[in-house]
Amino acid sequence: MPKEIHAILTETLAELVPSYATVKNWVALFKRGDFSTCDAPRPGRPKTVATPEIIGQIQELILEDRRFSDNSIAEQLGISRERVGSTIHEDLDMRKVYAKWVVKCLKAGQKRHRCQSSEQLLEFFRHDPNDFMSGAIGDNGQNLVISQ
Repeated sequence: MPKEIHAILTETLAELVPSYATVKNWVALFKRGDFSTCDAPRPGRPKTVATPEIIGQIQELILEDRRFSDNSIAEQLGISRERVGSTIHEDLDMRKVYAKWVVKCLKAGQKRHRCQSSEQLLEFFRHDPNDFMSGAIGDNGQNLVISQ
């Protein structure tokens, strides 16, 4: 009987047909009198979805201290370490480098800022190759913001 049902479903649904094992399980359930079409509740902790609030909280913690571990973030927010890890890697697009969280790829504005800063430093170098950093360092020894 399951083979016949699976064959009919294959003709009707084509590539969307459930596997033969699934059809066989359905037939067994129907024979036992279970006609429910809803999934039964499963034991265990339900997975939480990475909401914008949680993503924002994780990002704030990382920006406070880039050396935070995913374990400590998970403890502070009361969510699983796996959820924190996937949020950091997938949603925030960051990775650990020398025990610090860093962005994997620069955004367009960040790339443009780095190019502008590099061009200004190159201009300082062309103006005075022997003392080109004096244009980038203020009188009190503090680094100047080259461009925003």
